[in-house]
Amino acid sequence: MTSSHLQQLVAVMDRLRSPGGCPWDAQQTHESLVKFLLEESYEFIEAVETNDREAMREELGDVLLQVYFHARMAQEHPTEPFSIEDVAQNVAEKLIRRHPHVFGDVEDLSSDEVLENWEALKALEKGRTSAVDGIPLAQPALTLVTKLLYRAEKNRLKLDLPEQIAEPAEATEAAVGEVLLATIAWASANGVDPEGALRQVARGLIVQIGDLESTVG
Repeated sequence: MTSSHLQQLVAVMDRLRSPGGCPWDAQQTHESLVKFLLEESYEFIEAVETNDREAMREELGDVLLQVYFHARMAQEHPTEPFSIEDVAQNVAEKLIRRHPHVFGDVEDLSSDEVLENWEALKALEKGRTSAVDGIPLAQPALTLVTKLLYRAEKNRLKLDLPEQIAEPAEATEAAVGEVLLATIAWASANGVDPEGALRQVARGLIVQIGDLESTVG
């Protein structure tokens, strides 16, 4: 019986990590490979932004390699091993649980309702008690603040936000980009690190969310 290419990739990774395989691959750890996962993800994003179909296929393969690599190393853990099959099983079961309107008896939902239901089910599954639970705080400040604002809105928490400055008439991608660029240029010209400044604001948002949740609770 001919194996699939996904099964072939499992075999290739097994050979690389086994005795007599590749010495570099054998030395890697989850920690040492994190930077490559980030790099490959950004390269795929660039391929999407440039609509380069050939690059998208290649970069998706590189991202998939990182998933298989980490899963192969996980098999070697002495007390808590898991395989790529376990990873695939977990994500398949998660998709089924979080799409009750497709796999269950929930009535048809709009796209917005699907997203809200997903977040509600996710919070229930993970036992989250705060809107900030599960948000990776190490991510870049821009995406961190965006996620904090999203969570606050979905949890109906009214934050005390600064007034917008130089707000364009219409919030198009180009207009928002120009405002962000102008803000970053203004910060840099005055010796302020925009990433650090926004991260400081993010910490303030986390405090605000906690205060609002304690008041509601």
